[in-house]
Amino acid sequence: MLSFYLVWMLIYFLLLSELAKFWPERSCETKQVQVFPKVSVLIPCRNESENIHRLAGEFKRLHYPNLELIFVDDHSEDDTYELIEAAACSDLRIVPLRSPGEGKKAALEFAIDQANGEIILCSDADCSFPENWVKGMVSQFDNQEIQLVAGPVIVTDNGRFLGAFQQADWASNLLVSAYFFSKSKPLMCSGANLAYRKSAFLDVLGYEGNRDFSSGDDEFLLKKIVKKYGASSCVYLPFVENLVQTKPEPNWKAFINQRVRWAGKWKAHRSYSHAVSAVFSFLAQLVWMGSFGLLTLGSLGILIFGMVWTSKILAEKRSLGKVLRIFGIKHRKIEFVLTSFIHPIYVLAVGLGAIQGNFTWKGRRNSRSD
Repeated sequence: MLSFYLVWMLIYFLLLSELAKFWPERSCETKQVQVFPKVSVLIPCRNESENIHRLAGEFKRLHYPNLELIFVDDHSEDDTYELIEAAACSDLRIVPLRSPGEGKKAALEFAIDQANGEIILCSDADCSFPENWVKGMVSQFDNQEIQLVAGPVIVTDNGRFLGAFQQADWASNLLVSAYFFSKSKPLMCSGANLAYRKSAFLDVLGYEGNRDFSSGDDEFLLKKIVKKYGASSCVYLPFVENLVQTKPEPNWKAFINQRVRWAGKWKAHRSYSHAVSAVFSFLAQLVWMGSFGLLTLGSLGILIFGMVWTSKILAEKRSLGKVLRIFGIKHRKIEFVLTSFIHPIYVLAVGLGAIQGNFTWKGRRNSRSD
């Protein structure tokens, strides 16, 4: 057991070091946009009354000359749609729509059908954007082979440990995303910062085949486009100039519920890389939890336990800290320590929750019995 954890400590440190190699050290060089294709920004909305006014203000700051802003309401139970209509009166670029179907995918498909843009750019109602967000994402489409562009998303700092934990968790997802994109094996992306050609969406038949899943509008589409056009048709932009920020979940219950919803789609991918990633992540947390057994093996076991967890904390601080730094986010050492110890418990809770398949999203409940 002692030898196993010494080897495990080394493997984990080297693995995170390898992933960190594929994260940029600095911001990207600004790419000048020569042509400005029509872009349709899609924002699916359900019960987003508290965000509509702020979001409309965010869009007024965006620098792009040929923009259509489609807000599609997904059967909100508050006054979301009325607020969208009011926003449209002060910004003629805003197109208010009501989805005839139910769920985020149905709302997006309806909006895409109505969109006039050659490029579809998706995000969420609780997000904020840099001024040149649209230009940065669209600039990649100068290359006619590019069909999809994914960008980073991270939660804003709310001054609480839970917010810092979520930032570190997002950073780990971004690190893995950048690695697999760099290896021409795109694994995941976020629908809160995703651009693609409308023609590509139509060519792969949109969300056909996975409409029954409440999430996955991002990753299922990514996989379909990779299969149709090849991995080189999809690019990832891990730069602060392309960063979209979203609100952190307000409490642990809501946070785990969100992650359970996201994790529930992985079993539908039927891909080797997804399966290995999911299984390895789950088993790795069991190994970390099992390390507490070292404390029962006397002074040598306690020493190795300290070495193993110190190595884990340092490896995560080094790799995830690199991601956070490029976005101007600083974490205190104690936050990395606490995150390192809590993360295995969190991952196991999410994994078990995904197996059970029970979660609530926007007032809609999903369960295996449904």
